[in-house]
Amino acid sequence: MLRDITIGQYYEKESIIHKLDPRLKFIATMVYMISVFCFSRFVGLMVCFLYLAFIVKLSKVPVKFIVRGLKPLAVLLIFTMGIHILCTDGYVLFHYGIITVTLEGIRKAFFMVFRMCILVFGASMMTFTTTPNQLTDAMEKIFRPLNRVKIPVHEMAMMMSIALRFIPILLEETDKIMKAQTARGADFETGGIMKKAKAMLPLLVPLFVAAFRRANDLAMAMEARCYRGGKGRTKMRPLKYHMIDILGYFVVLLYIVTLIEALHYLPTIWSVIPYPVE
Repeated sequence: MLRDITIGQYYEKESIIHKLDPRLKFIATMVYMISVFCFSRFVGLMVCFLYLAFIVKLSKVPVKFIVRGLKPLAVLLIFTMGIHILCTDGYVLFHYGIITVTLEGIRKAFFMVFRMCILVFGASMMTFTTTPNQLTDAMEKIFRPLNRVKIPVHEMAMMMSIALRFIPILLEETDKIMKAQTARGADFETGGIMKKAKAMLPLLVPLFVAAFRRANDLAMAMEARCYRGGKGRTKMRPLKYHMIDILGYFVVLLYIVTLIEALHYLPTIWSVIPYPVE
């Protein structure tokens, strides 16, 4: 299970998406996530999906690696689907006791699960193609005007970068602790919910101890190197826009226009599916 968690990982590859300016990728990701939530018609989500498929193709990130990130969220997806299927009123397809399955429930469940999947895929593409250092520089550049109202933009971006950088390290540490505890007779798989929760204690305690130890070592290393925040600091690789980045912004604009036009002129997929006749 731990090996299936791909959130926050960087997938090194030579591609156009990897070479784009991180500010462009950050803004494009925010636009994509907002569009997924703003539009409630299936046609809009299909445009989002096609746009995402185009980006995945250009990034050269394996589809299996991207889909693998859904495995830890399988329980949440199944729960979401079940809630919408059983708790939505409409044309009854199946009824047994307190269980009622409706046509509208199935439609809504499919719509919500599809939306969650492409949302996770879209957000993951930014971390797959952008290193934590690049993401930190992008966030600091984009939100730099907030420094005028005394918001510590550099410190917030640094915390985000450290959090993303330590996700794979903590996952590896968790895997090692689980193997060590399993060798000592711990059982993390069998039993009920309470038993599994109690079995997690031998895992969580050393994991938190290791995390605090790493945080303390990192703080001491930053102090030893005279780290004093972002004021007056220079960059080894300053961010500069190139022609390919300008074209990337045109692609984002084209995506927004296409999405709006699709919602106005194309019918929803549900409108062509007739209701059964009673």
